[in-house]
Amino acid sequence: MVEQCRVAFARPLQALLVALCFYAAAPSVQAQGIIRDADIERGLRELAKPLIVAAGLNPSQIRVIVVNSPKLNAFVVDSRHIFLYAGLISKVQRAEELQAVIAHELAHIANGHLARRMNNLNTSNLAARFGFLLAVALAAATGDGEAAAAGIGVASSANRRFFAHTRAEEASADQSALRYMAIARIDPQAAADVLEYFRGQEVLPERLVDPYVLTHPLTRDRIRAVEGYAAAYGGNAVNDPNADYWFARVQGKLTAFTRGTAWTLRRTRGDNSEIALMRRAIAYHRVPNRSKSIEAMRALLQKRPGDPYYLDLLGQIQLESREFAAAVNTYSAAANAAPGEPLILAGYGRALVARGQAADLRAALDVLERARGRDGTAPRMLRDLAVAYAKTGNPGMASLVTAERYALLGNLKTAWLHAKRAEAQLPRGSRGWIRAQDVLSAARAAGIEEE
Repeated sequence: MVEQCRVAFARPLQALLVALCFYAAAPSVQAQGIIRDADIERGLRELAKPLIVAAGLNPSQIRVIVVNSPKLNAFVVDSRHIFLYAGLISKVQRAEELQAVIAHELAHIANGHLARRMNNLNTSNLAARFGFLLAVALAAATGDGEAAAAGIGVASSANRRFFAHTRAEEASADQSALRYMAIARIDPQAAADVLEYFRGQEVLPERLVDPYVLTHPLTRDRIRAVEGYAAAYGGNAVNDPNADYWFARVQGKLTAFTRGTAWTLRRTRGDNSEIALMRRAIAYHRVPNRSKSIEAMRALLQKRPGDPYYLDLLGQIQLESREFAAAVNTYSAAANAAPGEPLILAGYGRALVARGQAADLRAALDVLERARGRDGTAPRMLRDLAVAYAKTGNPGMASLVTAERYALLGNLKTAWLHAKRAEAQLPRGSRGWIRAQDVLSAARAAGIEEE
C-alpha cells in the first residue's frame, strides 16, 4: 500500500506499513477483523478477474479482501486492494450483483480518485501520515473507521472525508463500472439492483444508515442514471456458470462460518449438492459434531476429489478436533495440490507445529517461511512461525516474528519490546537484525520510545 500511496517513508518503514493495512484471522474464530480464507479469496479472484481485465488493470496486482462485519459496505484505500464487507457479500442475490460492486470500486482505482487524496497526504508530517495509515489498518480490522481513527488521535471527520466520494466521483465510477461490465458481458442491470438495496437510506438518521451510503452518495438522479446506463449496455450480457459457481461457493462458505449453525443446517437439510455439503460440514464442525462434519466432508471430496481448498477445510476440521496426524497428512495433500497458496501452506505449518515432533518442527519452519514469503500479513501464521523458532532453539527469530505480529495487529508498544529482545539476540547486521530495526523505526515514528 505504501508504494501505491506514494508516501515518502524511509525504507525501513515501508514493509511494515504495508503489513499494517491487514489484520488476518480465520473465519471460524475471529469476531472482528479481516477474514482470511484461501477458498474465499480464490472465489473472489475468479469473480473480479474479468472486470480487472476490462478496466485495463493487472489481476495479479489487485486483491479483494473481506471485512468481517455484518454491515453493508465496500471501499478502496489504495490501488491494490478492494475491501468488501461480509454483510454485503451475504446480502446480494447473484454473482452479477457482487461483480457490480467490485466493478464500481475498481472504477475508483482506475479513475484515480484515491491517488489524488493520497497526494494530499504528502503535505503532512511523517508522524501524521503514519497515524493515518495505521487508522486505515484499524478501520479494516474493526469495520469502524471513525472509532479506529479516534482511538489513535486521527480526527474522525478527516477520516470520513477521506473515505467519502463526491457525487461527481460516484457518477464517474458508475459509468466506468457499467462499461467494464459490458466489456466483460456481465449483466449491467445488477448495478441498478444493488442500489435498490440502499434506496431511501439517505433520509434516515445517520446511525441507522449502512456505511456504504455514507461513503458513496446515493441520490435519485444517480439511481436513474445507472438504470439508464444499464438499459443501454444490457443487450450483450451472457450467463457465466463459472461466476455463478464461485459466487455460491464464496457466499456459502462465508455464511456457514458467520451465521448461526441452526440457520445453515435448516437451509441445507436434504440437499446433497456440493455447496450444501460444504456448508453442512462447517456447521456441524462448529456445533461441534465431528462425525457428521467428517461424513459431509467425505461426501464433498467424492464430488471434488483432490480439491485443495476442500482439503484445506478438512485439515482445519481435523486440526481443531486435535487429530494432528490426520491434519498433517491432509494439509500435505492440500499444499501439494496448491503449492502457491500461502494460507494453505500456513495451515500445513500449523498442523506440523501442533504434532510437535522434532522433524515436524524443522519442516514447519520451512513451510511457514515459504508461506510468509508469499503473504506476510497473517498474524496466526506468524504466531505459529514464532513457536516453531522457539521450539527449535532460536529465541532471537522467535522474538522478531512476534514483534512483527504485534506490529501487524497495531500494538506497536508490545512490538517494540519484542523487537528490542530480537535486536539483542540476533547477530548485528544480519537480515533478522535489520528486520528488527524496521519494527523499532516504525514504533519510533508512532511516538513509542524506550522506557
